[in-house]
Amino acid sequence: MDAKDAQAQMLQMTQFILNEARDKAQDIETKALQDESIERLKIVNSMKEKIQQDYARKTKQIETQAAIERSTAINRSRLEKIKSRQEMLGQLQEASQKELAKRLEDKAKQKQFITQLIVQGLLMLLEDSVEVRCRKCDEALVAECIGDAVKEYSKVIKDSTGASKNCKVTVDQKVQLPPAPSGDASTPSCLGGVVLACQKGAITIDNTVDSRLQLVMEQAKPTIRKLLFN
Repeated sequence: MDAKDAQAQMLQMTQFILNEARDKAQDIETKALQDESIERLKIVNSMKEKIQQDYARKTKQIETQAAIERSTAINRSRLEKIKSRQEMLGQLQEASQKELAKRLEDKAKQKQFITQLIVQGLLMLLEDSVEVRCRKCDEALVAECIGDAVKEYSKVIKDSTGASKNCKVTVDQKVQLPPAPSGDASTPSCLGGVVLACQKGAITIDNTVDSRLQLVMEQAKPTIRKLLFN
């Protein structure tokens, strides 16, 4: 083989190697582009999933906050309604107290009323000795009522059972009920009436106007609510 043929063969081998290298480089570039595309797609999908998760989380937060605000608004409305009703019931009770106090200004009615309260208490206790507690200003009136109350008590027992029963009733000088309301809600007060005590004060019957009014208000609440808040 002469120099010319050797040179031609060398050029041919060189061209073959260059072609192989070019093909290999193109394959590497193609593979790199494919890997890049796959990686980019992974990143895009990952970001999309993260965005979707963030959106779902924020949506849930907004829904939860809206539910809390709605519940708070409902509770606030209920509390305001309850407060309004309680204020109206309080005004009704206050008006009833004033009306009762006005009616009890009549001494004849007050004496009859006190007498009946003592009789009712005696019938509940059925004791031989009872003390009657009252306001300082009512002591004289209560003392006047005791005689009639004891007679009425004995009559009721006699008519009901045929038995004769008497009771020693005295005004309690040691324990007195609070005075009439003065307009100061912070101080104890009493509209009138009596408290009967026996067994050295161990047993008591509260027959004050205040307790009677409170009892009536409690019992009448369903009717009052129906009339006022229907």
